[in-house]
Amino acid sequence: MRPRLVRPSPGAPRRAVRTRAVRPVRAARPHLLAASAALSVLLAACGSGSSSGGSFQPNGSFGSASPGDPSASAAPSPLPTDQMDKAALKVYREYQTVYQRAYENNDPSELASVAADPILTRVTNDIAATKAKGEIWRFTHAYNPRVYARAKDGSAVYVSDCVRTLAAYRFAAKTGKRTGGGPGDSFLYRTTVQNASGTWKVAEIVRDKKC
Repeated sequence: MRPRLVRPSPGAPRRAVRTRAVRPVRAARPHLLAASAALSVLLAACGSGSSSGGSFQPNGSFGSASPGDPSASAAPSPLPTDQMDKAALKVYREYQTVYQRAYENNDPSELASVAADPILTRVTNDIAATKAKGEIWRFTHAYNPRVYARAKDGSAVYVSDCVRTLAAYRFAAKTGKRTGGGPGDSFLYRTTVQNASGTWKVAEIVRDKKC
């Protein structure tokens, strides 16, 4: 499918345009995504809570169905579309790597290099809540991201990805004993990657239907 250009409305948050309306599928609690449903996503796991759009977050909740709010920064000059796509996909993959490491270490300090609000604050808070419970999450996902739309002013690129949760396990931080988890499911995620003054960062991820 050829990516579409999206013209932002003046003064309004930029939103990704969906090819058709879909009802978001919500994983059964525990939040991380998955174990049964709790193990199911980019956030698969067994815990309490639900996963937040595209983030592993065992203690958080799903974000709104509209990816991102890049309106906080001035729109940069447009780049050639191939450069925009390449930059957006690169930071998307970097985000997933940092995101996984943040949960493995219960340390969100690296996230600011690849993420912006609202997802930055949401994931940071969720990791803090996980750490406070004495838990650690380790998970493995398979990715296949594609650009499906982009803002005409070059301020954002919208990425879709059928993320497959191969496994997600919860461990006790003190003992290292595994306390929950298992294999997960595959869900479609839609991601806003925004360009703020030439720096690309993931601003929002929302979970869509099973894929």
